[in-house]
This record gives sequence, structure tokens and C-alpha cells, in this order.
Amino acid sequence: MTTEVRSLREFKMPDVGEGLTEAEILSWYVKPGDTVTDGQVVCEVETAKAAVELPIPFNGVVEQLFFPAGATVDVGTVIISVAVAGEAGAAAPAAPAAAVASVAAAAPAEPAEPERREVLVGYGPRTGTAQRRARRTTTTTVTATPAPAAPVVPAASVVPAAPAPAAPVATASSVLAEQPAGERPLAKPPVRKLAKDLGIDLRAVVPTGRDGVITREDVHAHASALATAQAAPAAAPVEAGPVGAAVPVPVTVTGDVRVPIKGVRKATAQAMVASAFTAPHVTEFVQVDVTRTMKFVRRLKESGELGRDVRISPLLLVAKALLTAVKRHPEINAQWDEVAQEIVIKGQVNLGIAAATPRGLIVPNIKDAGGKTLTGLAVSLGELIDTARQGKTSPGDMQGGTITITNVGVFGVDTGTPILNPGEAAILAVGTIRDMPWVHKGKVVPRQVTTLALSFDHRLVDGELGSKVLADVAALLERPKRLITWG
Repeated sequence: MTTEVRSLREFKMPDVGEGLTEAEILSWYVKPGDTVTDGQVVCEVETAKAAVELPIPFNGVVEQLFFPAGATVDVGTVIISVAVAGEAGAAAPAAPAAAVASVAAAAPAEPAEPERREVLVGYGPRTGTAQRRARRTTTTTVTATPAPAAPVVPAASVVPAAPAPAAPVATASSVLAEQPAGERPLAKPPVRKLAKDLGIDLRAVVPTGRDGVITREDVHAHASALATAQAAPAAAPVEAGPVGAAVPVPVTVTGDVRVPIKGVRKATAQAMVASAFTAPHVTEFVQVDVTRTMKFVRRLKESGELGRDVRISPLLLVAKALLTAVKRHPEINAQWDEVAQEIVIKGQVNLGIAAATPRGLIVPNIKDAGGKTLTGLAVSLGELIDTARQGKTSPGDMQGGTITITNVGVFGVDTGTPILNPGEAAILAVGTIRDMPWVHKGKVVPRQVTTLALSFDHRLVDGELGSKVLADVAALLERPKRLITWG
């Protein structure tokens, strides 16, 4: 008689996009004790690019979920373990299932490396590229790199003039100097939560508790010192030190709400800062009479020429106009390669459409949009918008964009100065369409008018090129019949 031997296999947080380092677990679809099969979705995670469902790559029984929903986990960290059936062996005395699990969990040998196989989102990073770190029990966030310490001002320079206390107090900078680099400050979980709520970096707090433990009073004292420093007159002298320029630290008061910076918001912030301080932006504007374009949109809707179920909107004509302008001026569809010191003119146009979603701003793109017919472009545009609204945009749909459109007009805004999507040379903003007095055929009459704004990277797009592209888009929207002759 033989008996089944079970062993534990671990599933690590995979890199569900290119180069991502972490993901937040939105929800678990399984619990310990559930049976799972190869390819079954066990959880949904949110990365900086999209929400993705993760399938398990083997059969077995869920042994442990290492992180709760809401935790942010590094790529390569084990998130779930599964007891899988091993090879049959000789008969052995029966043992409770719990005993089998405890023996497997106590085994010193590492579990067998899972066989790499294709799943919906890939099976994690390559072997040896990440190590599992110790699990934290006091927080739901796992991060591989400690946050940089907040700039510190010596306590003597921020405390207002007053009689000296009976006992000397060490400055925050001296405490930081005594702590080994990367050492975690000592504090109990409630104190850590208090510091987080107040926006206080514990590494900047002077501990007064036994054995260097930070207390609640220490955190409140540090917050008061920061508030006093911020309220001090601008002319008050501040002792020069090796630290950089001071960064304002918000002090939370009653009624304030703190929202964690993560997921799409975090990625958007990083991308916008990188773009704004890397590419020298230039923005040009033009007002254009789009009355004929609006009439053309209505005719297309009424005739059903593009298909009864095809969504037709002014954005479709704007996209076609931009693609036509890019075809006439392909140098605008380019990328700056800093390493190779080259300008890369892209062979195809992957048209990005900025979309506001409940998860934040994302920019999925239509692959090879320049090669599509008007019908094909309309279908792709409708699918892109629907997928974005449902929060199902995949990471692949947001990679490889070459030029972008942002439609701020849907919010009733005339125009703006859009920031480039990183790696792209231009972005077109389309404002709201208004009835305005306009000189038409020698008379002032009401016409439908919009404002276009084109931002471009001045490193590789000269003013002449940017102006020609914007002027072409305006001319095409003024007389949409040109889409036929120019296209």
C-alpha cells in the first residue's frame, strides 16, 4: 500500500509588466484550505500600470496567504504557498493533515523551484533575481528600499528661545549620526501608526524611551518642533548643515485626509516629474473653426457608413487629423535616445489616448494607428475607451506609445499645457467646442470653435516642425475633406 506525500510550493509576486518592482494585492479569491488548479486565478493585484488577475501555476491545496488584501508587495516575494501532491511512497502510519502540513513547513530544505511555464501574466522574475525578505507583522506594506530620510534641522535651531530644560536633549541629527545606516528605528506599532498619520519620519525623531525606543510623546514633540519651525519668520537664521534644501512636511490637523501615494497615482507622479525635468517643453496654441468637422461627425452617425455599432465622436476625427499630420511630418513621431545620443524616428505610430479612470490617469495606446482605416481606428478607439473605463487595461496596452492626445474638452476646459508622456516627442490637447463669434465668408457669425495645444520636446522638435504639425491638424479639422486628399 502506498501513501501520498505532499510538499509545499511557493508562488511569488511576478513582474506583470516590464520593469515593475511592486504591486498591491487588491483582493484574494482563495483562502487556506481551498483546492486550486493550474491556471486558476487566486488574486487580483494592482501595479503602477494596471489591475491584473494572477493565476496559480500548479495544483494543490492553499496552505498560507502571506499578505492580506491591501498590502503592497515587492516583485519576487512569496505571496502564497500551496501543498501539492508528490510521488507515491511506501505505506506509512496515517497522520492528521495538520501534522503533514507542519512537517512540511518545518523542513529546513528549500521548496523545489517551480517549473517555469507560460501563464496569463508570466511566472515572476528570473531565478536568482530576487530574494524573499523577512515578513513584517506590523505593517501591510513591503518595500525593498527604505524611504529616504526627511531633511533634519538641528533641534537647537527650531526650538524658540526659552529657559533651557533641566536635562540635556540630544539633537535629531546626532541621533541619526549614531544609528547605523539603514537601521530601523525602535517604536511600537501604535507609535509607528501615529508617526505615519502625522507624516513624521521616525528616523528624524529623538528617542527618550528605554533602550532608545521612540514614544508617542517623542513623536508629538517632533511634530510640534516642525510646526514651530514652519511658522517661524522667514528671516530667522537657520544653521547651515550638510543636508539639502528643506522639504515642507505637512502637519495633519483635524479634518485633513491622507491618501497613500501608490499604484497609478505614484506612477503618474514619477512619470510627470521625470518628463517635466528631462524634456524642455514648448507649447503652441491655435483656435480653429470645427463647424464642418461637427457636421461631418453627424453625417457619419446618421448614415451608418462606418457600421451601426461603431462609436463616432469628434475625437475620432481629431485622431485621424493628427495621424495624417504625422504622416506628412514623420519627424514628430520620434524619441530621444540619451545613451546612444541619437534621435529615433519611429516606423509606426502608436497613438496614446489619455484616459481619466477611477484608478487615476492612464495612457493606453492604439498600436499602429497610422495604418488603420477610419473604421478600424473608430473600432480601436471605442475598445480602448471601454477597457479603460472598466479598469481592465493591460500593461502591454500602455507600453510603446509614440504620440498622445489628451481631450480636456470633456471637462469644459478650453485648453492647457499638457506634459509629455515620457519617451514621446509630442502631445496634443483638445479643448471644449464652443459656439463663438467667428469671421466666416466676410461676416461675423456664430461658429463652433475649439482650441488646440501642442506640447513638444524642443530637443528634437524645432519650432518650425511643431508649428507645421499643429497647423496641419487645425487645417484638417477646419476642412475634414482634406483627410481624403492629404491622406
